[in-house]
Amino acid sequence: MASRMLSSLRSVSSFGSPSKRCSGLYYCWVRGINGVAESVAADEPIIPPVQIDHTQLLINGDFVDAASGKTFSTFDPRSGDLIANVAEADREDVNRAVSAARKAFDEGPWPRMTAYERSRILLRCADLLEKHNDEVAALETWDSGKPYEQAAKVEVPMVTRVFRYYAGWADKIHGLTVPADGPYHVQTLHEPIGVAGQIIPWNFPLLIYSWKVGPALACGNTVVLKTSEQTPLSALYVSKLFLEAGLPPGVLNVISGFGPTAGAALCSHMDVDKLAFTGSSSTGKIVLGLSAQSNLKPVTLELGGKSPFIVCKDADIDAAAEAAHSALFFNQGQCCVAGSRTFVHESIYDEFVEKAKELAAKRVVGDPFKIGVEQGPQIDSVQFEKILRYIRSGVESGATLETGGQRIGSKGYYMRPTVFSNVEDDMLIAKDEIFGPVQSILKFKDLEEVIRRANATPYGLAAGVFTQNIDYANSLTRALRVGTVWINCYDVFDATIPFGGYKMSGQGRVKGMNSLSNYLQVKAAVTPLNNPAWL
Repeated sequence: MASRMLSSLRSVSSFGSPSKRCSGLYYCWVRGINGVAESVAADEPIIPPVQIDHTQLLINGDFVDAASGKTFSTFDPRSGDLIANVAEADREDVNRAVSAARKAFDEGPWPRMTAYERSRILLRCADLLEKHNDEVAALETWDSGKPYEQAAKVEVPMVTRVFRYYAGWADKIHGLTVPADGPYHVQTLHEPIGVAGQIIPWNFPLLIYSWKVGPALACGNTVVLKTSEQTPLSALYVSKLFLEAGLPPGVLNVISGFGPTAGAALCSHMDVDKLAFTGSSSTGKIVLGLSAQSNLKPVTLELGGKSPFIVCKDADIDAAAEAAHSALFFNQGQCCVAGSRTFVHESIYDEFVEKAKELAAKRVVGDPFKIGVEQGPQIDSVQFEKILRYIRSGVESGATLETGGQRIGSKGYYMRPTVFSNVEDDMLIAKDEIFGPVQSILKFKDLEEVIRRANATPYGLAAGVFTQNIDYANSLTRALRVGTVWINCYDVFDATIPFGGYKMSGQGRVKGMNSLSNYLQVKAAVTPLNNPAWL
């Protein structure tokens, strides 16, 4: 059955996006069909084309049960039905995983291996991931609800690219010879930081897995990674590929469980040397606090956002409307960088709203394993009900509901794409991170005003700017207090581009060469020179 289903999916894989796999989310994931959003979700869910083989914890190179024997359930967001029962880690399991990682770092071959050999293992894993692309994508879709085409053609190839990128960095990490005032030889050494604790979210579980694991391993560290309880399956599968690629036991340990138990134990552990967390800003504060209360381990945080998408009066309105639509609705709106505050110049506001409304009404919602579906279900009932509360809040606060706002069908967590106009800055839908398919369109008069309003938020993750005026583009790029500004595009990600936020959107950067510093210590070594020929 699995092979037949995969063959069927491959045969129509060119539908809805370019056939070649590439790394930029916006450019690769184009809208495939001009249907009308309707209750296609009412059909019986397609049987996912993959078998689940790994539901245990990965500790010291073996898949093992939780010490307590407990499991938790991961559910299919298309129906709410059980997918699998997964081993539930708690403090004792975290201790086992950290102990394995500690021993692998202190005594094992990984940090002592040549950088070239570490690079080869990362490359072999990337090759295996490419070989198993479709199975991994099917797991990701089944567990998270994202469109299979998105996972198979964009996200999993991006993961492969990230591992190859950091494989290339492994033997290029080096220090400097530093001139000093006096007869001394001074050099700086870049050393692996040790045991890295990492926590990944449910919206892009595998992609963010690669953003954390790739640089940590390239630098020679060992890892204990906690998956989200909503989406544990793909990380376990890919970690198995790392073992096949030759990664020594204990270098990569994966635990599944809940934040207050497994997550807190990892953050508080005195033998963890570094933390990296992606998730909400409120949880990021807890992670930072637990680090401070334990051994003051350094923390990298990639947190929430309420990103402005600014459409200037001279913008190509059709291109801007299409990009704003993708910026908000991509991945069911479950993106930290979602362009969730769409600021449009007053001179083109009404025309833009009509175009945004039309695009949302045509967006195809349904089973994410169906070819041509653009929007799958929300992740779970909790997130689904939260989004509905925000929609009700928008209506009650006086915003105009242009389209959407309702559930689709009675099974699963499908929602009609929603567009609000006449949104004011003090409304909750304009202030809070909704994390769902709800577009809020605001009106502005001039650049000075929109800069002030765009920056009037505790977040600072990303922004989009649509204009044909280079002066507008330059002014906004420098004025916006965010980590990424996309000009006449959106959601362009690449292994080489650093990503992170200002303010409550986080600290530190992931991806690119900048992320390597998260996993390195810098040591200065000073040696006296006896009668040196030169200084």
